[in-house]
Amino acid sequence: MIKVLFVCLGNICRSPMAEFVMRDLLTNAGLSHAVTVASAATSSEEIGNPVYPPVRKLLRSHNIPCDGHSARQLQPQDYEDFDLLIGMETRNLQNMQRICGGDPDGKMHRLLDFTHRPGDVADPYFTLDYESTWRDVNEGCAALLEYLARMN
Repeated sequence: MIKVLFVCLGNICRSPMAEFVMRDLLTNAGLSHAVTVASAATSSEEIGNPVYPPVRKLLRSHNIPCDGHSARQLQPQDYEDFDLLIGMETRNLQNMQRICGGDPDGKMHRLLDFTHRPGDVADPYFTLDYESTWRDVNEGCAALLEYLARMN
């Protein structure tokens, strides 16, 4: 089983969006038995909070449930527990490496690095542009799914 952890700043917008989009893609591809996904934050400010309401509404509009999510912070042990740690932006990667003590096994990547247009997924909490984040997350997760399918 491949274990993937999506990471963003607060674990209420981008990383849970990626987690639930990826779960949906894995189910539709018949790969949910081979890959497990979760999400976490680099900061502690949103710990325990659910998916941010505008993100929850957006996921619901695409028939993707996100019930039961509770924001949690990335822990050093996550580096050992997960095969891939996927940050949403460069700053997330820097904080992930700080929290986990580096990336000696090359497990950390940005989500859009799996696409043909590497870069950062903008934080809609600050930009208020949830649709652009939705498009980036979907594109990144679809490309990551292709990568994971090749790993199986």
